Amino acid sequence: MKYELKDKVVLITGATGGIGAACARELYANGAKLVLTDISQSSVNALASEFSKERVLAKAMDVTNWESIRKVIKLTVATFGRLDITIANAGISWKESAYTVFNCDESEFEKIIDVDLLGVWRTIKASLPEVVNNQGQIVVTSSIYAFTNGMCNAPYATSKAGIEMLSRSLRAELAGKGASATVLYPGWISTPLTDGVFGGDNLITKMREIGFPPYLRKAIPPKKVATALVKGLRKRSPRIIVPARWIPIQILRGIVGIFSDWFLAENSKIQSMLLALESRAKRRN
Repeated sequence: MKYELKDKVVLITGATGGIGAACARELYANGAKLVLTDISQSSVNALASEFSKERVLAKAMDVTNWESIRKVIKLTVATFGRLDITIANAGISWKESAYTVFNCDESEFEKIIDVDLLGVWRTIKASLPEVVNNQGQIVVTSSIYAFTNGMCNAPYATSKAGIEMLSRSLRAELAGKGASATVLYPGWISTPLTDGVFGGDNLITKMREIGFPPYLRKAIPPKKVATALVKGLRKRSPRIIVPARWIPIQILRGIVGIFSDWFLAENSKIQSMLLALESRAKRRN
């Protein structure tokens, strides 16, 4: 039976980013009530101004802080009377360019893990009583990095792989309660986060060009992710992979992973670029 989105209350973390904002607009167009959260109150206010005041709540929220999350969920229930869907979408990556595990800053590595992995865990855990009570849904924004090599983006990739398993485990645990969990796997999306990692960094862009065929490198707009999300929510899909060209890679991840790990380690051009990347980062620091 189709899951109706009209009048469902949806909390979105990282709501002002490319994917978060696109999903908010698409869900609103399908009748949902929105709880928009992000680290900055001014940014969520700006996004909320696009929607009717009666159907939106905009609050700054820090996913690294339990109390901040609990306050927003309490306010959500006080405002709308319920919480049906939580989309744990907040995520960050390197502030500047890219780093290897060898030369990265320890505190920045751990900050990314704290937001992208533990922040998702906190958001889910705090939301579950309401979501389960309403037989709703949890969605985590993972990535193709959950099943491709995370070279030069290890903390981000580690987090995305971790939350994939968290959501898969949760889906099995929720089945008897009438609630569900879904993993969203965006491919290359044109957002400020991905544009920052690839758009301005020639070495990273060149490594991606060597490591991935052209048809997989093509970026899509966030709206396509939002459209796929709404379709997946209506079906309570266990996974949403967008664009669809990544589906065979996900299905064959075991075989593809063995080959890609070997290729990246043995390719002399990529290894030379890695050394150049580390040297450049050392000069910058």
